[in-house]
Amino acid sequence: MKIGELVKRTGVPKETIHFYIREGLLRKPRKSSSNSAQYHSGYVEQILLIKGLRENYHLPIPEIKKIVKNFSKQSPIDKAIAQYQSRFSRPADRLLTREVVGRDAFREATGLGRKWLAKAEEWGVITPDLKGEESVYSSDDVAIGRLMVDMDNLGFGPKDGHDPEDLKHIAKFVRELVVSSFKKYYESNLDKLVSNGFAEKAGQFHEVISLFFFHLYRKFARETALRLLSSSSAKLDK
Repeated sequence: MKIGELVKRTGVPKETIHFYIREGLLRKPRKSSSNSAQYHSGYVEQILLIKGLRENYHLPIPEIKKIVKNFSKQSPIDKAIAQYQSRFSRPADRLLTREVVGRDAFREATGLGRKWLAKAEEWGVITPDLKGEESVYSSDDVAIGRLMVDMDNLGFGPKDGHDPEDLKHIAKFVRELVVSSFKKYYESNLDKLVSNGFAEKAGQFHEVISLFFFHLYRKFARETALRLLSSSSAKLDK
């Protein structure tokens, strides 16, 4: 494709793409003539990655260069994971007010349908606060709503034979685990609750344990998927 098509597909100006090439973030394209170059589809993926790193993480060029180099060596699965992490774990989002007011606004922000939003609220997966007559959704609720839509788009939704009530059971299990562990800790550390700095440390701990759950689940999911795929391949080979 020519530079004009690349600009359309990435939303990145021509001048910026040339800057990426000069800085070594992108390889020089193949020249089709003295004043024209051809870009293969891999440029789209790399440019979108660079764009995301600059907009979401505000990283300096040398750091982006290292990431792009490593990204090119990753498997398609790891690349997809990196893209999702970039989309849902943007540090700047934590500094912004991300509440969404009203069900219509929530559905517009997430793409989640009316029926499944009602189900998610019924199951305790999405839990808005009520302010007056309006439902107010947190940034976590928005992320969960988007992820539910992504699950469906990836082929893991009701129309594909997957039971959506699994989300209900997951939410119930996680909630009971969190409530039980937090209640036990707070009740045994009542004297610390009023000490200086406890609230800050508690907030940090909440983030740490959330990341622990995330990585633990991802680890188990990968191990299980690899084991099942390996087992299925062995059966097909027989």
